[in-house]
Amino acid sequence: MLGQLVYLYLLSPLHTGGTTQEGNLLGIARESHTDLPYIPSSSIRGRLRSSIDTSGQDQIAQKLQKIQLFGSEIDDAKNELLAERYEAVTGKKLNQLVQGDIWIGDGSILWLPVPSLSHGVVWISSPLLLRRWARLARKDLEMSSDYSTSVGNQQPVYLKDAILKPSDLKAWESWKSFIPEGMQNQGIERVLVLPDKHCATLIQMSLWRQVKIKLDQHKTVDGGFRYEEAIPPDTLMYFPWGVIAQANGTGPASKSQFEALMADHALLQIGGQESLGRGFVETCLASH
Repeated sequence: MLGQLVYLYLLSPLHTGGTTQEGNLLGIARESHTDLPYIPSSSIRGRLRSSIDTSGQDQIAQKLQKIQLFGSEIDDAKNELLAERYEAVTGKKLNQLVQGDIWIGDGSILWLPVPSLSHGVVWISSPLLLRRWARLARKDLEMSSDYSTSVGNQQPVYLKDAILKPSDLKAWESWKSFIPEGMQNQGIERVLVLPDKHCATLIQMSLWRQVKIKLDQHKTVDGGFRYEEAIPPDTLMYFPWGVIAQANGTGPASKSQFEALMADHALLQIGGQESLGRGFVETCLASH
């Protein structure tokens, strides 16, 4: 069911590996039709699945919950006690991979921060990104036009390699409607809506890039430099989720369990480079 969203406010740079590596650049996952960064649903699903603690006193019950929400793994069928309990509860055998009740969509950008010489930091988006969010959030809002901004149109806005003159800007009075509830206390106050193409270009220029070198066993340089991309901190993202149609009678219970899981994990670490403190996000379950 569309309309169930979880918001992600990035507290540190987030890197999810792409499918290709071009030269010495280790890129991030990108949408094929827009080339915009995103978080693959498999990365989010895997992180949430692993966050369910199965080391408690009733490990079998905890593993059953994990299977109910996110499905089974190959090793689950090898656990005889787990298989017996699963058959007793569901009436089905755990002799093959089982689909979970919860589906999770890809993580999309809603607002991304870019540096500004005139305003410090400005969060940018585009009509495409705003319409996508409004549809999934089931919001009937008056959409903004290109170059709409909350900073007013009395002074120019200096961005990376771009200057927006006051005559180009349009005052946007209803911009706060596009900051989701629960995320309005994150300090996003200076927003700017750019045309889709210009927004994509500026997002590409505003990604974090870390230079790394490969060292051999003697701690000397072995090879050249490598650049790794990451989505910058203070970016506001979201992902949709819902209950699959086949869940039927278990759907309401699985929905409540997933909501409780998100409430218990207001802070998550998604993507790679965990040892470097990357990928920390603050989560917020949307209310309807």
